[in-house]
Amino acid sequence: MADSWEWARRVLRGAGHDPELLAGVRTLSGGTYNTVEELLLTDGTRYVLKVPPASTVPGMRYERGLLTAEAEFYRAAAAAEVAAPRVVAVGEDTAVPYLLMTACPGEPWDGSITEAERAPLRRELGRRLARLHTVTGPGFGYPSGALGPLAPDWRTAFTAMFEAVLDDALDYGARLPRSVDRVAGALRAGRPALDEVTTPVLVHFDLWDGNILLDRSPGEEPRIGGLIDGERMFWGDPLADFVSLALLGDIKKDEAFLTGYREAGGRAEFDAPARVRLALYRAYLYLIMLTETVPRAVDQEQERWVQAVVAPELVVALEEIEQLAGS
Repeated sequence: MADSWEWARRVLRGAGHDPELLAGVRTLSGGTYNTVEELLLTDGTRYVLKVPPASTVPGMRYERGLLTAEAEFYRAAAAAEVAAPRVVAVGEDTAVPYLLMTACPGEPWDGSITEAERAPLRRELGRRLARLHTVTGPGFGYPSGALGPLAPDWRTAFTAMFEAVLDDALDYGARLPRSVDRVAGALRAGRPALDEVTTPVLVHFDLWDGNILLDRSPGEEPRIGGLIDGERMFWGDPLADFVSLALLGDIKKDEAFLTGYREAGGRAEFDAPARVRLALYRAYLYLIMLTETVPRAVDQEQERWVQAVVAPELVVALEEIEQLAGS
């Protein structure tokens, strides 16, 4: 605790705050990559401090410079007036990089939400995501530069993103349900559909329930308190956000979300090229989930779950790409 306390005081001082205001430091659970702590000040202000693992810790190619991307996401969310943490300070040039941000109200979306509460919340989520998707970037790809500079077109950017994960799978000897060559072949078959995307849009790409905070203030209907953990954002196809929003499922069945998304001006059409792209993005996410088990050194239970649940979904996505691209 002493180390965390002193480090938190240094970060506060660097951000222009009196370190004597620090009243508490609490480690937050739920993250799988960075160290995350909540800083409580004597005036009741709450900040969240995020620090990446040391550079010697194994990771995937796209994970370099994640805090740069996360700060980019929060600044963009602020411009779109979408509830999310606000950037307080970024320590990019220090020996230990960090991101200090405001805390959002609420707790991660969980199974306590009733069916009556779910539909209006999903509709609200759709409206908020549509606003996020009005923010555009200077090019396609990861803003961190982890895979090189932003690309002028989405086909180039996404191909580089996908191939980087395939390289990681080879390097780590990840257990995949299909050979790397077969997966790469599906990517090649589906690439023409990527040319439909001509504007680089803000994509969170990790909007599973755990990264959606719900504010359940006493006496009020639950509402979305904030969208967090934007570290895996990229500039690309807004359709890519639909994958984690229906993780291991089908977003087309989420009528409440799609209604809210369209109400706020979002475009959600599922013609043949869109279905190819959606299958490509599902394959990309599931490939990440399978590959990252090696550098994360997950336990046997998690490994069994990934192989039993995620691997078959990757196969389904690959077969869908091949079928749609060949028809």
